[in-house]
Amino acid sequence: MRAMIFAAGLGTRLRPITDTMPKALVPVAGQPLLWHVLTKLRAAGYHDLVVNVHHFPEQIRAYLAASAPDVKVSDESARLLETGGAILHARPLLEGEPFLVHNVDILSNLDLAWFRRQVRPSALATLLVSARETRRYLLFADDMRLVGWTDVSTGEVRSPYPDLDPSACRRYAFSGIHYLGVGVFDAFDALGMPERFPIMDFYLQACARYPIYGVFAPDLRLLDVGKLDSLDAAEAFLRVT
Repeated sequence: MRAMIFAAGLGTRLRPITDTMPKALVPVAGQPLLWHVLTKLRAAGYHDLVVNVHHFPEQIRAYLAASAPDVKVSDESARLLETGGAILHARPLLEGEPFLVHNVDILSNLDLAWFRRQVRPSALATLLVSARETRRYLLFADDMRLVGWTDVSTGEVRSPYPDLDPSACRRYAFSGIHYLGVGVFDAFDALGMPERFPIMDFYLQACARYPIYGVFAPDLRLLDVGKLDSLDAAEAFLRVT
């Protein structure tokens, strides 16, 4: 099975650590974040793996060469392409079968095999969501089909449905883990996606035309290791996960 790990980000919220190393190699519990995600994916049967690189790409390449030489690298060292552009750029390494996408800075107790079983055969994409409190939420119909997005702090709503009532929708936070079907690259082409774009922009544009669903994991424990103060929390998280 195939998966892509997003590891190209600048990690600005983890400075000054990321002034000298990529976020993917920031150590937690004695191992880089990338090690934790690779280990989780492999334990779930994902062995055809792709990692994108941009910030200190040579460090990630050296780490993979020494510890995971089978992992393929999608090189964005010339320009960060954002999440959607990263997938599009890795098309030669991903196209041909469904694949999981996982942020390198997400730790969780998610059963990846369970998540894969929730994917509907018709789905272009399946997004893992949770009930955590945040400013920005994805909006879903009763059948958990994606219909929009909202920022509750500003009241902003984005949706291809002009008359969407956010109060009538199911509201969940995105986890940074999603499963994409084989048709996603054809959908990128059909919608004329540019070289660089956030994947959420695509989902919000495509959801009226293609089936994109959310999956709620009721017992999900998830930690975004994005800030300095989250590193200690990550150590504790891994001790009980």
